[in-house]
Amino acid sequence: MGGGGSGSFLKVLVNNLDVLAGPLVSLAYPLYASVRAIETKSAVDGQQWLTYWVLYSFITLFELTFAPVLEWLPFWSYAKLFFNCWLVLPQFNGAAHVYEHFVRPMIEQNGSKAFENLVNKFKSSNPRRSILEEVEVERRARIQRESEAREVNPFFNPDY
Repeated sequence: MGGGGSGSFLKVLVNNLDVLAGPLVSLAYPLYASVRAIETKSAVDGQQWLTYWVLYSFITLFELTFAPVLEWLPFWSYAKLFFNCWLVLPQFNGAAHVYEHFVRPMIEQNGSKAFENLVNKFKSSNPRRSILEEVEVERRARIQRESEAREVNPFFNPDY
Protein backbone atom coordinates (compact mmCIF):
# COMPACT_ATOMS: atom_id res chain seq x y z
CA MET A 1 0.00 0.00 0.00
CA GLY A 2 2.88 2.36 0.82
CA GLY A 3 4.55 1.78 -2.57
CA GLY A 4 1.43 2.84 -4.46
CA GLY A 5 1.34 6.15 -2.65
CA SER A 6 4.92 7.03 -3.52
CA GLY A 7 4.29 5.98 -7.14
CA SER A 8 1.29 8.28 -7.27
CA PHE A 9 3.34 11.09 -5.79
CA LEU A 10 6.05 10.62 -8.43
CA LYS A 11 3.41 10.51 -11.15
CA VAL A 12 1.92 13.82 -9.95
CA LEU A 13 5.42 15.28 -9.67
CA VAL A 14 6.35 14.29 -13.24
CA ASN A 15 2.99 15.41 -14.65
CA ASN A 16 3.39 18.83 -13.03
CA LEU A 17 7.12 19.31 -13.53
CA ASP A 18 6.60 22.41 -15.65
CA VAL A 19 4.35 24.03 -13.04
CA LEU A 20 6.73 23.23 -10.17
CA ALA A 21 10.09 23.86 -11.84
CA GLY A 22 9.04 26.70 -14.16
CA PRO A 23 8.99 29.49 -11.56
CA LEU A 24 12.23 28.27 -10.00
CA VAL A 25 14.08 28.12 -13.32
CA SER A 26 12.47 31.17 -14.92
CA LEU A 27 12.26 33.55 -11.96
CA ALA A 28 13.85 32.47 -8.66
CA TYR A 29 17.30 31.44 -9.89
CA PRO A 30 17.63 34.31 -12.40
CA LEU A 31 16.63 36.75 -9.67
CA TYR A 32 19.29 35.35 -7.34
CA ALA A 33 21.93 35.32 -10.08
CA SER A 34 21.01 38.87 -11.18
CA VAL A 35 21.47 40.20 -7.65
CA ARG A 36 24.82 38.40 -7.42
CA ALA A 37 25.86 39.92 -10.77
CA ILE A 38 24.94 43.38 -9.53
CA GLU A 39 26.94 42.87 -6.35
CA THR A 40 30.04 41.49 -8.10
CA LYS A 41 29.85 44.11 -10.86
CA SER A 42 30.94 41.53 -13.43
CA ALA A 43 30.33 42.77 -16.98
CA VAL A 44 29.96 39.22 -18.28
CA ASP A 45 27.41 38.25 -15.63
CA GLY A 46 25.62 41.54 -16.09
CA GLN A 47 25.32 40.96 -19.83
CA GLN A 48 24.14 37.36 -19.27
CA TRP A 49 21.37 38.33 -16.88
CA LEU A 50 20.29 41.52 -18.58
CA THR A 51 20.01 39.55 -21.81
CA TYR A 52 18.08 36.83 -20.00
CA TRP A 53 15.51 39.30 -18.68
CA VAL A 54 15.06 40.82 -22.14
CA LEU A 55 14.50 37.34 -23.60
CA TYR A 56 12.18 36.41 -20.74
CA SER A 57 10.14 39.54 -21.52
CA PHE A 58 9.94 38.56 -25.19
CA ILE A 59 8.83 35.04 -24.25
CA THR A 60 6.16 36.45 -21.95
CA LEU A 61 4.90 38.85 -24.63
CA PHE A 62 4.88 35.99 -27.14
CA GLU A 63 2.82 33.87 -24.73
CA LEU A 64 0.36 36.67 -24.05
CA THR A 65 -0.05 37.37 -27.75
CA PHE A 66 -0.45 33.78 -28.87
CA ALA A 67 -2.12 32.27 -25.77
CA PRO A 68 -5.12 30.86 -27.67
CA VAL A 69 -2.81 28.99 -30.05
CA LEU A 70 -0.37 27.86 -27.37
CA GLU A 71 -3.19 26.35 -25.32
CA TRP A 72 -3.58 23.75 -28.06
CA LEU A 73 0.08 22.73 -27.89
CA PRO A 74 0.44 20.23 -25.03
CA PHE A 75 4.24 20.39 -25.14
CA TRP A 76 4.53 24.21 -25.00
CA SER A 77 5.04 24.43 -21.23
CA TYR A 78 7.80 21.80 -21.35
CA ALA A 79 9.46 23.40 -24.39
CA LYS A 80 9.43 26.74 -22.56
CA LEU A 81 10.87 25.08 -19.42
CA PHE A 82 13.72 23.47 -21.38
CA PHE A 83 14.42 26.69 -23.30
CA ASN A 84 14.53 28.67 -20.05
CA CYS A 85 16.90 26.07 -18.57
CA TRP A 86 19.15 26.52 -21.59
CA LEU A 87 19.03 30.31 -21.19
CA VAL A 88 19.65 30.23 -17.43
CA LEU A 89 22.05 27.42 -16.57
CA PRO A 90 25.68 28.51 -16.44
CA GLN A 91 26.77 25.32 -18.23
CA PHE A 92 25.03 26.54 -21.38
CA ASN A 93 25.01 30.36 -21.09
CA GLY A 94 22.14 30.39 -23.54
CA ALA A 95 21.23 34.04 -22.98
CA ALA A 96 24.77 35.13 -23.83
CA HIS A 97 24.67 32.86 -26.90
CA VAL A 98 21.43 34.45 -28.09
CA TYR A 99 22.91 37.90 -27.53
CA GLU A 100 26.10 37.13 -29.47
CA HIS A 101 24.41 35.34 -32.38
CA PHE A 102 21.10 37.17 -32.75
CA VAL A 103 20.83 40.44 -30.82
CA ARG A 104 24.29 41.87 -31.53
CA PRO A 105 24.15 41.15 -35.31
CA MET A 106 20.71 42.78 -35.44
CA ILE A 107 22.08 45.86 -33.66
CA GLU A 108 25.09 45.99 -35.97
CA GLN A 109 22.88 45.61 -39.03
CA ASN A 110 20.20 48.11 -38.01
CA GLY A 111 22.22 50.44 -35.82
CA SER A 112 21.87 51.07 -32.11
CA LYS A 113 19.25 53.78 -32.73
CA ALA A 114 16.88 51.42 -34.58
CA PHE A 115 14.82 50.60 -31.49
CA GLU A 116 14.65 54.26 -30.45
CA ASN A 117 13.52 55.20 -33.97
CA LEU A 118 10.82 52.53 -33.82
CA VAL A 119 9.56 53.83 -30.47
CA ASN A 120 9.62 57.45 -31.70
CA LYS A 121 7.77 56.44 -34.86
CA PHE A 122 5.09 54.79 -32.72
CA LYS A 123 4.82 57.87 -30.51
CA SER A 124 4.41 60.20 -33.47
CA SER A 125 1.75 57.99 -35.08
CA ASN A 126 -0.10 57.59 -31.79
CA PRO A 127 -1.06 61.04 -30.48
CA ARG A 128 -2.32 59.77 -27.12
CA ARG A 129 -1.20 61.62 -24.04
CA SER A 130 1.18 60.07 -21.54
CA ILE A 131 -0.12 58.83 -18.22
CA LEU A 132 1.37 61.85 -16.46
CA GLU A 133 -0.38 64.18 -18.90
CA GLU A 134 -3.66 62.33 -18.31
CA VAL A 135 -3.26 62.65 -14.54
CA GLU A 136 -2.56 66.38 -14.84
CA VAL A 137 -5.64 66.92 -17.05
CA GLU A 138 -7.80 65.00 -14.56
CA ARG A 139 -6.38 67.01 -11.63
CA ARG A 140 -7.13 70.32 -13.37
CA ALA A 141 -10.67 69.19 -14.27
CA ARG A 142 -11.32 68.16 -10.65
CA ILE A 143 -10.08 71.53 -9.36
CA GLN A 144 -12.31 73.31 -11.91
CA ARG A 145 -15.37 71.24 -10.87
CA GLU A 146 -14.73 71.93 -7.19
CA SER A 147 -14.32 75.63 -7.90
CA GLU A 148 -17.61 75.76 -9.82
CA ALA A 149 -19.38 73.78 -7.08
CA ARG A 150 -18.21 76.28 -4.44
CA GLU A 151 -19.62 79.18 -6.45
CA VAL A 152 -23.01 77.53 -6.91
CA ASN A 153 -23.50 75.77 -3.57
CA PRO A 154 -22.96 77.76 -0.35
CA PHE A 155 -22.31 74.55 1.64
CA PHE A 156 -18.94 74.22 -0.16
CA ASN A 157 -18.02 77.74 0.93
CA PRO A 158 -15.79 77.56 4.03
CA ASP A 159 -16.97 81.04 5.10
CA TYR A 160 -20.64 79.95 5.22
